[in-house]
Amino acid sequence: MLTELHIEDLGIIDRLDLVFGEGLVVLTGETGAGKTMLIEAISLLVGGRADAARVRAGATEARIEGRFVVGDVEHIMTRVVPLDGRSRAYVDGRLATVGQLADLGATLVDLHGQHTHQSLLSMAVQRASLDQFAGTDLEPLRLARGRITEIDASLAALGGDAKSRAREIDLLRFQVDEIASLGITDPDEDRRLEADEDVLADATAHREAGETAIDALNADGAAADALGAAIAGLTNRAPFAHLVGRLRDVAAEVADIASELRAVAESCEDDPERLAAVRARRRDLRELQRKYGDSLTEVMSYHDESAQRLAELESFEVRVAELETKRTAALKAERKAAATVAASRRGAAATLGESITAHLAELAMERAVVRIEVSGDDPADEVVFLLAANPGSPAAPLAKVASGGELARTMLAIRMVLTDGPPILIFDEVDAGIGGAAANAVARCLARLAESHQVFVVTHLAQVAALARQHIVVRKEIVSSGGADYTRATVESVAGNPRIDEIARMLSGRPDSAAARRHARELLAG
Repeated sequence: MLTELHIEDLGIIDRLDLVFGEGLVVLTGETGAGKTMLIEAISLLVGGRADAARVRAGATEARIEGRFVVGDVEHIMTRVVPLDGRSRAYVDGRLATVGQLADLGATLVDLHGQHTHQSLLSMAVQRASLDQFAGTDLEPLRLARGRITEIDASLAALGGDAKSRAREIDLLRFQVDEIASLGITDPDEDRRLEADEDVLADATAHREAGETAIDALNADGAAADALGAAIAGLTNRAPFAHLVGRLRDVAAEVADIASELRAVAESCEDDPERLAAVRARRRDLRELQRKYGDSLTEVMSYHDESAQRLAELESFEVRVAELETKRTAALKAERKAAATVAASRRGAAATLGESITAHLAELAMERAVVRIEVSGDDPADEVVFLLAANPGSPAAPLAKVASGGELARTMLAIRMVLTDGPPILIFDEVDAGIGGAAANAVARCLARLAESHQVFVVTHLAQVAALARQHIVVRKEIVSSGGADYTRATVESVAGNPRIDEIARMLSGRPDSAAARRHARELLAG
């Protein structure tokens, strides 16, 4: 509930502080005393439109603060309206936007009458109200829609559309197969083939060079003979003993080299077919390196990475098929749940309209009719409350009802049927143009509603004022200051004789009338 309200320099209010209790709180006073200014202050606290013209003459800004307590949660909401510039908002002492103030305010307060903060004028709230009345189970629909959203997110996470994936799969398959077809297992194969090609391409010259080298080592008078002669000449000569061993090693090495030269030279045979094969293999490897990497190591890495990506994409196709199947099932479940919700809404609309209409009859709107229009594809989300205030007049959405009094009473009737909603309800002009038995009915309805809500009512009806738990009187007075007169509003919470005086004034215009005071006591006695 709203427990405290502080106002500075708003309209004819210079400064006031009010403490409110639970239940029904009435605001009374002469016309023009400033009652509606109190309601406007609350409206500003919950995000209402700020008008610099409302700043009290001579002040630079208006300031409104309110303490709201719901259960164990407390909020301090503040609105400052300067003469120049944009208004400022604060929630719990921190800067906030007016939008944030309005969002929080919508959960706390509903204003009904000439003001605009009426949650029941919203299609979303009207739809939720119909669902509450009908007991519509929205959970299957929420679950089905959540499942569709989850599946769509999974599909999006796969990346690209089906055609893009198919193109990438085709390309990767070609590339993987092209590399795999060469069966590369050795990253140094290109260098080894280069050496093979060199041998095969010049085999005759290589062989001749080898034979020449062999002759130089083994022919008569060649290196081998010279070494043998040197060894023979030095053997058994003490000064050269250590050199003879080394010469013998050299001779053995020359013999070994000559043998290896002969083997290599004999292997250098002309083999045109082998040469062509080596050259073809080298061309194939160079083509892969041109496409996939500067070295065979890079080509082999590209093959492995591409094969992995291909496997992922091919599994994606399987995953996509699975998800599409699941999505089809989820859409079917969503449509079934939507049809059930639509049937619930359409089935309860007429009954809800009749229930609200019955309460309107109590509120001096005997010929008024409320109709609930439900339209749109399943789940029929387009729910609109329509009011035909008079016989023959077309039914119009509540948001377009011209009379503030009619709208306020309609809202009261709706709240009598649908008690859920913000914990604080404010009614302004709810008693416009009524009296007698209708006034008693309005009073009883407001009192019943105040059993579950904190209800503020700006009223001229003594019957309503008499049922209040807290009665606040707003008065206007002329004050002289600095040689000039100005008007200000004063506010007083009354009880006992002052309350009897105020109710007597409301009944007869004369608080000192004995008959009116007697009637006031009767009303207060219930």
